[in-house]
Amino acid sequence: MTQQLDTTATSSLPAAQPATATRSLTVGIVGLGYVGLPTAIAFSAGGAHVVGVDVSAQRLDAIRSLRVDLSPGDLDGLREVSQSNSLTLTDDIELLAAVDAIVICVPTPVDDHLTPDLTALAGACRGVVRVARPGQLIVLTSTSYVGTTDELLVKPLTDRGLLVGVDVFVAFSPERIDPGNIAFAHDSVPRVVGGTTSECTRRAADLLRRTTRQVHVVSSTKAAELTKLYENTFRAVNIALVNEIADVSTELSVPITEVIDAAATKPYGFMPFAPGPGVGGHCIPCDPHYLLWQLRSKRVAMPLVESAMRGIAERPARIVARVREELADHGIALRGAHVAIVGVAYKPGVEDVRESPALEIIGRLAELGVEVSYVDPYVPVIQVDGHRLVAMTPPELLLRRSVDLAVLHTRHPQLTLDWLDTVPIVLDATYRAADLDHRVLV
Repeated sequence: MTQQLDTTATSSLPAAQPATATRSLTVGIVGLGYVGLPTAIAFSAGGAHVVGVDVSAQRLDAIRSLRVDLSPGDLDGLREVSQSNSLTLTDDIELLAAVDAIVICVPTPVDDHLTPDLTALAGACRGVVRVARPGQLIVLTSTSYVGTTDELLVKPLTDRGLLVGVDVFVAFSPERIDPGNIAFAHDSVPRVVGGTTSECTRRAADLLRRTTRQVHVVSSTKAAELTKLYENTFRAVNIALVNEIADVSTELSVPITEVIDAAATKPYGFMPFAPGPGVGGHCIPCDPHYLLWQLRSKRVAMPLVESAMRGIAERPARIVARVREELADHGIALRGAHVAIVGVAYKPGVEDVRESPALEIIGRLAELGVEVSYVDPYVPVIQVDGHRLVAMTPPELLLRRSVDLAVLHTRHPQLTLDWLDTVPIVLDATYRAADLDHRVLV
């Protein structure tokens, strides 16, 4: 089904032809999730007509009705797109045959065995290869292992008889969108790009300059792919490190936040990271595994990264262990205890629960016989181990029965914590709730 954002009429695009001063560039975006939708809005703001393709009818309906998890600035941008009719929403990938450029923004998770799950990406690339026509530029942004662009785009296009760099143009430019972070506007974040040929790189850089003020060119698609993996592996290693330092600080009775803030005064050689209950989303918990998976086939080890990823994976279990310790220290039986999780989204200010540590924490506590409730104004319902949990407000929670212990997991903006004064034990997994006098740290 295809329609403009604010109508129900079928929409068609002009026949494929070079963009001119009298005809705007047309850009197809494949995947309208946490990366694709802001990307579509950015290209629309840059003067392009955008064709947004997504396989989920529910997601398309949510976008049409503006019921999507976006920053305030992007939500305003979506409203403007709605009024200007510069975005066509569709589940029909065939419409991409008429656009000038295609940008692929689909998720790349890992499965239960920490193996790359390329189902969505491979499917999207097959569809794009099938409809691609001479003159088009195709830019992959989804994080994956080194060589993905060649395997899923360049080779299949060549097999179709399209010479990359002459007939069609292919590049990789890793996405750099941080959901919920309003400190960095889309156009202020530099983009890295590497093409299959120099002409591919030039065309892709020109396209990206419509959405950002700075484009950094690298020598190849593989260099761009590894850049993204390095960025998120860097973050994973440092998050694992700061969690260990936080545990050490607790043992030594030294405030970890004071240590981090003091170290951050050094103007060189240090970057602050914050400890927490674990990591979520589809970046830190997933992306380094694409690199580790690829290297295993080459019999190459990365012991530091492997250790960091184990530490990250074990963090929710550490939270559960601390819950057990605190309940035992207060003489409260584990089975039947009432524990409230405060915030279940994987980060503040978003409704995203993908890979959220809260889900594992809740599941582990429930297996131990703990009664678990949660408070989160951004997330009305969650699914944990096949069970549906509905968010409660603090008054509802306290009216139901007393809370034995609360885990402060995600501190959303404007989320009041006054009610926690009535909870005997507050385990602060954010390490930043110094205003709670009776809190304990992980």
